[in-house]
Amino acid sequence: MKTVDLRQAIVMRVQDNSAEELSEVIGDSVGADEKALPGLGVLFEMIWQESSESEQGRMVDSLYKHLHDSEFANPTPS
Repeated sequence: MKTVDLRQAIVMRVQDNSAEELSEVIGDSVGADEKALPGLGVLFEMIWQESSESEQGRMVDSLYKHLHDSEFANPTPS
């Protein structure tokens, strides 16, 4: 019996999706139940690995700004 790790399972679940379906998966997962977070993490990892240094820098800058914006700095638990 072949063992599938979490990354592989997530990729297998979405690999045949269209771009529109991937967008829906992401949109439905953002802000949803915490069970979606590992999947978003795997998808982000894929984006990160394929991004140039300048694109990675923009993502880090955006994340930094969100983390230090007073509205987002101390999120309340859901």
